[in-house]
Amino acid sequence: MDDVCEGKDFSFPSQEEKILSWWDEIDAFKTQLERTKHLPEYIFYDGPPFATGLPHYGHILAGTIKDIVTRYQSMNGHHVTRRFGWDCHGLPVEHEIDKKLGIQSREDVIKKGIGNYNEECRGIVQRYVSEWEKTVLRMGRWIDFKNDYKTMDLSFMESVWWVFSQLYEKGLVYKGFKVMPYSTGCKTPLSNFEANSNYKDVPDPEIMVAFSVVDDPDAASFVAWTTTPWTLPSNLALCVNAGFVYLKVRNKFTGKVYVVAESRLVELPVEKVPSSSASGNANAKPKSSGTKAKNVETYEIMDKFSGASLVGRKYEPLFDYFIDYSPVAFRVVADDYVTDDCGTGIVHCAPAFGEDDYRVCMENGIIRKGENLVVAVDDDGCFTERIVDFSKRYVKDADRDIIQLLKQRGRLVKSGSFTHSYPFCYRSDTPLIYRAVPSWFVAVEKIKDQLLESNKQTYWVPDFVKEKRFHNWLENARDWAISRSRFWGTPLPIWISDDGEEIVVMDSIAKLEKLSGARVTDLHRHKIDHITIPSSRGPEFGVLKRVEDVFDCWFESGSMPYAYIHYPFENVELFENNFPGHFVAEGLDQTRGWFYTLMVLSTALFGKPAFRNLICNGLVLAEDGKKMSKRLKNYPPPSEVINDYGADALRLYIINSPVVHAEPLRFRKDGVYGVVKDVFLPWYNAYRFLVQNAKRLEVEGFPPFTPIDRQILQKSSNVLDQWINSATQSLVHFVRQEMDSYRLYTVVPYLLKFLDSLTNIYVRFNRRRLKGRTGEHDCRTALSTLYHVLLTACKSMAPFTPFFTEVLYQNLRKASDGSEESIHFCGFPSVEGRRGDRIEVSVDRMMKIIDLARNIRERRNKPLKKPLKEMVIVHPDKDFLDDIDGKLKEYVLEELNVKSLITCGDALKYATLRAEPDFSVLGKRLGKSMGAVAKEVKSFETETILAFERAGEMTVAGHVLKPSDIKITREFKPPGDVKKEDVDAEGDGDVLVVLNLQEDDSLVEAGIAREIVNRIQKFRKRIALEPTDSVEVFFRSSDDGFRDLSEWQETYIRDSLGCSLLPFELLPPDAVILGEETFRDVSNLGGGFSVALTRSSLAFDGDAVSKLYGGNGKFADGLRAYLVMRDPQNLKVEFQQGEGKIRVGCIEGLPSVDVVLGKHVFLSFGDYYLSSSSSSSSAAAAAAAASGE
Repeated sequence: MDDVCEGKDFSFPSQEEKILSWWDEIDAFKTQLERTKHLPEYIFYDGPPFATGLPHYGHILAGTIKDIVTRYQSMNGHHVTRRFGWDCHGLPVEHEIDKKLGIQSREDVIKKGIGNYNEECRGIVQRYVSEWEKTVLRMGRWIDFKNDYKTMDLSFMESVWWVFSQLYEKGLVYKGFKVMPYSTGCKTPLSNFEANSNYKDVPDPEIMVAFSVVDDPDAASFVAWTTTPWTLPSNLALCVNAGFVYLKVRNKFTGKVYVVAESRLVELPVEKVPSSSASGNANAKPKSSGTKAKNVETYEIMDKFSGASLVGRKYEPLFDYFIDYSPVAFRVVADDYVTDDCGTGIVHCAPAFGEDDYRVCMENGIIRKGENLVVAVDDDGCFTERIVDFSKRYVKDADRDIIQLLKQRGRLVKSGSFTHSYPFCYRSDTPLIYRAVPSWFVAVEKIKDQLLESNKQTYWVPDFVKEKRFHNWLENARDWAISRSRFWGTPLPIWISDDGEEIVVMDSIAKLEKLSGARVTDLHRHKIDHITIPSSRGPEFGVLKRVEDVFDCWFESGSMPYAYIHYPFENVELFENNFPGHFVAEGLDQTRGWFYTLMVLSTALFGKPAFRNLICNGLVLAEDGKKMSKRLKNYPPPSEVINDYGADALRLYIINSPVVHAEPLRFRKDGVYGVVKDVFLPWYNAYRFLVQNAKRLEVEGFPPFTPIDRQILQKSSNVLDQWINSATQSLVHFVRQEMDSYRLYTVVPYLLKFLDSLTNIYVRFNRRRLKGRTGEHDCRTALSTLYHVLLTACKSMAPFTPFFTEVLYQNLRKASDGSEESIHFCGFPSVEGRRGDRIEVSVDRMMKIIDLARNIRERRNKPLKKPLKEMVIVHPDKDFLDDIDGKLKEYVLEELNVKSLITCGDALKYATLRAEPDFSVLGKRLGKSMGAVAKEVKSFETETILAFERAGEMTVAGHVLKPSDIKITREFKPPGDVKKEDVDAEGDGDVLVVLNLQEDDSLVEAGIAREIVNRIQKFRKRIALEPTDSVEVFFRSSDDGFRDLSEWQETYIRDSLGCSLLPFELLPPDAVILGEETFRDVSNLGGGFSVALTRSSLAFDGDAVSKLYGGNGKFADGLRAYLVMRDPQNLKVEFQQGEGKIRVGCIEGLPSVDVVLGKHVFLSFGDYYLSSSSSSSSAAAAAAAASGE
């Protein structure tokens, strides 16, 4: 493996750019597809976005989800074709061209020519394709742009025709009307998107109108309220709410009788009597007032009845323009859309001008589906000749005259005006009206039960979107208007005769060519509108012409599973063997969009859903919770975030958020930085620690690092090796389980917790082993364990963070032969070896113990550098206590700086138990019995509480109580022989930690040694030394307590620093000093010390070297000069190979001699000092030197 830089010097964005270039060099995505082509197919449907705008965070989020799932499935033994798609037709494209060409109306398009208009549309469809490709690929997503699909492709459009033809053959297509926002200025219907883009505050009339009730003994009238008087000439029904209470009231002054909702009586006009009447003027006529005074003075209640009882009552129409509808119209119907928050509780219905009006009249048989609906307003927004009194008048201009006519006829009850927000056409800036327009429909209501059944066969994440939102949408599904009176889209394949009696639906280009004799190379309007078909009834019936409409673009995207592979004209086997598709993913808004159209078409065609698994994400909002807005600039551009922190950090940030659970995410750039700081840097540092210490083996003269086989590592006796191996297998098991269930939101937190455990438990607690302080074999075992764990973690994280895992993998693979070229060519890890639940639980509890003990130290102002004498661990689990007192003991003591550890299985020795009823749980359930139960629970003795915990339930005052009903608290109780201030404890309901806080002079030296090590290690970092840099530490104390540390704490210091503290006065005059520092007033330990760090250099026993040459000093100097000139690492290797001895015979003029390490020469001054100051033999010193200590 190659050396790696420090984390602070590692640029995630620049490393990602290098990986992108390398992927391009090896054609990684194509190579992966080629290598997996023999594997089972995993079919993923990618919903097509419009390419007329730039990608935003919503696209990045959905794309990341799709990439994670498809990468995982590819690593998990599937061939996953991923083709990008483009939605090319419809409003967004036409709108851009209208702005470019100054198009104001439908006539403008006709004048320009549909062909010219459509070619302009075609020309901008892929305006931002390069930006999309750049962003998508920069995010690490592997998807095929070269072999993409477009909804304007001939093959795609032909499959859309086939889909429609199948629906037509099944009797699921009919022609009807749909009430839509309509621009009278542009003479075209608008989508809801268009209608919502230009609102203005404008004044409009509001009136109450009286509809005379037929055959009512009191000559009563229904009173309806409206803000669109121009719709009244087309009134066909009145609608009430069956659940409301209605009143029949008489005006005391005029005698007029009205019917209104009880809750809306206050809205009727109040009669204001002139003051002259009070003086006896009986002829004074009351005046009507619009104030909401106490109208009980004006109206007397004659009767009260339910809305349901009014249903079916007939009334006299205001106008006779639709008198021919009398047999079925002009009657009262009921629907829940009538509310009591405005108006009179009675709504007038003109089905040609209101969506609810149309629906209610359809449901009540006043109009019929598929039949012609009389729309008494023409394309210009003017009344037709049917409305004789206002013919050719613009509807909004006619409001005033209609009100005046109603007043003359005595039908006007009240009039006024109000200002409200009203939609205007974004093109012509004229007020919109709602108007029924002819449309072709898919009869969705016919297959509603099948849709609900298809939905049951799908798996959604999160499931509440399927069970609630989507289910409810399907349950209330209405017939789907699939045609639009537009130009740039897939034309409806319907050819119809002039008399409407003959209809031919095309299912293919071949059929059109056969019936027309024309050559067809493009299916857009300007290429086929001129094509006619001879009537099958004979020449006298003329020819069939295509209807002008095009498909709603949602019909095209809903046809995507078939059209993107040109089914059924190609890829029949591929489709039929793999339908429904395995996976789709989009935002929550698609429950009423793409998810719905996919479900409708697949159920109608094949009786089953289009997909098996679905992930639905929420919305990405700006940090302030508002919608992201380019105008407001309330969010950072994606490119800025990627350039600052990298795509992997952005991927992980959005995936590890509520947005994957269909909830909103308030995007914070700081959150992306948090991922770098809290996830990637610790992960990188663990990897760097492995690489540094693997390289250290070579630096110290040992054979290069090669990871030990995993099967052998499974037998390691080290408890942390056992734990991390088990935790790694648990990770693989969990990730597989959750990814197979598409629960990405559970995977990421688990992965992050694992990485935290790896860096803060395994690496942190194993530093001595990993640095080789416990011997070469143990070091290689620890390094190999870390290597395999990191490799497995990288493979598990590869779908989530494709760049970073590739960077690490490319270096890790150099230590192992036979590795795959890219991590993304590897298989996803499988569970291998043993999973030890006990050891994982024990280590988790160990970390709880450490956290609890730290809390005590912090609370009692006892810093970690100050040693404590003793701690007690209290827990009833004997296996856990055995683990803590055995395998895990050294880690607890070292981490917490405590000298001894005692375990205790008797909780009552250190705690008292107290029981309290949980009033929030029991209050409602027990009612009046709560007092008696509470009193008895509070009186529980310790033995009673323990018996309750063992049994899991207990009957109290006649009520069975469970553990969730009673709160049991354990309060710390110091042992009788200990002062309260000398001990403290903390627990988490599972384990109790007790710390002995008594001062002990014998612990001071250990504290001083720990502080010295801490200061020297920080000093090494400050002077930019690498962990593998070998140095000598010369030490001088300014305090008597510090001066003797080498005798008392030498082992601890040498293990921690990798070298001994050498007396300052022995500092060689020719030593290369790397840094000097004096530390004064060290913490609260008193005193201070100075250190000098020097480069390690050879040391010689002069007498022993001289004896090699019989006392010849000149020869001895020559040998020393030769050895000093040698490379220290090469020299060390030679000594190791010679088992501590080398023969030197290459010095001209000097006889050959055997030089013994530890006798004649020492690899460091520290080795020489230890040897000379020790009573052990020189052979033992040589062995110690040979081992690298």
